Amino acid sequence: MALITVGDTAPQFTLLDQDGEEVSLSDFSGERILVYFYPKAMTPGCTVQACGLRDNMSSLKSAGVQVLGISTDKPEKLSRFAEKELLNFTLLSDEDHKVCEAFGVWGEKSFMGKTYDGIHRVSFLIDGKGQVEKVFDNFKTSNHHDIVLDYVQTH
Repeated sequence: MALITVGDTAPQFTLLDQDGEEVSLSDFSGERILVYFYPKAMTPGCTVQACGLRDNMSSLKSAGVQVLGISTDKPEKLSRFAEKELLNFTLLSDEDHKVCEAFGVWGEKSFMGKTYDGIHRVSFLIDGKGQVEKVFDNFKTSNHHDIVLDYVQTH
């Protein structure tokens, strides 16, 4: 698993959102975007992380940042997650984990003694030209939004 890094061009993608509509990275050309990868909708850690972003969306938007959350969940599950938690940003379905692989966040994980392939919790800030501006890979689900906000409000 080799993460894309600062200065790399972000891999282009088109995925279905929680409403079954196609969303492409190129739709956000000229804007800063936080693309955050999370393992599974409606699990405790992912819910904490998503709600932290939800509750700070006005600060993120005033810093000029849009948010895209990506997991391998089906659009129907993402829709339930967004409705249940009143999420105010787009969730994308990468069922075949091709986008996860392109960003380098798909790989071996272990949990309770079991080893399996899955999504590593990493976020990428992509600038208006499609370049990776910052990689966030050292945070807790509870402080992810703070670390992102600290960066975007000072850069």
